[in-house]
Amino acid sequence: MDYYGKKSVTPKKLSFISIYFLGINGVIGSGAFLLPQTMYKDMNLMCVFVTICSALTVSMIALCYADLSSRFTGAGAAWLYSYNAFGRFMGYELGVFTWFLGCCTYAAEVVALLTTLRSFWPAYNNNIVYFSTAIGLIVLFSIINFFGRSLVKFVDNLSSAAKLITIIGFIIIGAFFIHKINFTPVIPKAATTGVVPYFKHFGAAFSVVFYLFTGFSFIPIAATQMENPEKNIPKVLISVMITVTILYSLMLIVAIGILGSRMSNYSTPIAVAFQKAVGNWGYIVVIIGMLTSIFGVAFASSFNTPVLIASLANEHGMLPKWVGKKNKYDAPWISILLSAGVTMVLITQSYLFLVSCIVLASFIQYVPSILAVIKFKHTDEFPNHGFKLPGGYTIPILALIISCYMITNFTWKTLIVGLGVALLATVLYFFINKNPVDTLKHEKYLERLRKRL
Repeated sequence: MDYYGKKSVTPKKLSFISIYFLGINGVIGSGAFLLPQTMYKDMNLMCVFVTICSALTVSMIALCYADLSSRFTGAGAAWLYSYNAFGRFMGYELGVFTWFLGCCTYAAEVVALLTTLRSFWPAYNNNIVYFSTAIGLIVLFSIINFFGRSLVKFVDNLSSAAKLITIIGFIIIGAFFIHKINFTPVIPKAATTGVVPYFKHFGAAFSVVFYLFTGFSFIPIAATQMENPEKNIPKVLISVMITVTILYSLMLIVAIGILGSRMSNYSTPIAVAFQKAVGNWGYIVVIIGMLTSIFGVAFASSFNTPVLIASLANEHGMLPKWVGKKNKYDAPWISILLSAGVTMVLITQSYLFLVSCIVLASFIQYVPSILAVIKFKHTDEFPNHGFKLPGGYTIPILALIISCYMITNFTWKTLIVGLGVALLATVLYFFINKNPVDTLKHEKYLERLRKRL
């Protein structure tokens, strides 16, 4: 079965370039177009500095993933690493949270799509129109996933092209319309009144910016479908993080240079900035690029999210077999319905709340993965092949400290949702895993055998 779920006798492996562009598409989502408003509101021009700080932080975590991906060739990423480091229960919990993360991402992209439409189409201020369209989109995506799974690759490629052309075009053309006077104020006045207010604003912006980079953790999930994953995934992770950091920073500089303090007044700041620079056609171009990009990411999420939970059921025996049941088109129809149902509940929440849930779910993936790096470095249980994290324990310890800092920026509502998911998953685990079959035991044995050889 290839990356998009289509059966093949001799599946073609994904090359380095293919994985790279999949990574770019997975990391750059709706936040690149919608969140600059919130980032500027929190830190003004200093939001560019916050972006670089967040990029460095996430890069340390990405390096931990690079280290782990060089130790394993199997698919699964965070849950697989935690399973081998800390056992079946931890792997199961991480698998469920990865699925929850997928549902949140799916919902956030649908909400982002409608938020963009609402910015120029007043009808979407009506809740009936808004939620009818949202539910209609989820139903449409589900139907397509039942019957038209080959369409995912086309939409994914179209989405990637649309966002990259839009972002690069905005940066190059918009750079000619920057006014230096718009780079003031550098920092909000409220953040200059003391250390506590400064870190409050910094933390608020950091949490939002952190979300912009979270998609990197999905890159190793399809490891079995990639050429030489132990060497290519680490290279892709590093390359994607560098590329995305440069693009985000330049986008912010250009947008602020065009709009200045007006940046915080618009829900679609990149589109408005281009409109101010080149006229109405610029707004239309960016909006079309945004809608195509966001639609593509939402559609890809509608496919990838059910595939993950079906995989936990079919390949790893961590969920009941009926969860991964497939129809005659090889589509996991029950997983599609479950994912669609959870997403329909989540779309009732605001975009920023969904962003905070995504950051929380990502944080829950990162901490066990970082701890897995530390454990494997200490025990040398699964040796590296193709990439080895430099600096001993320094990078994982720093990544762990900064990841734990994220806890201070979560609202009680977000923490309660995360706790609820964890408790529900735990209860279900003891009901459905009374006599667990350890389907990864053989793979773990092979990894140890390779170490001895």
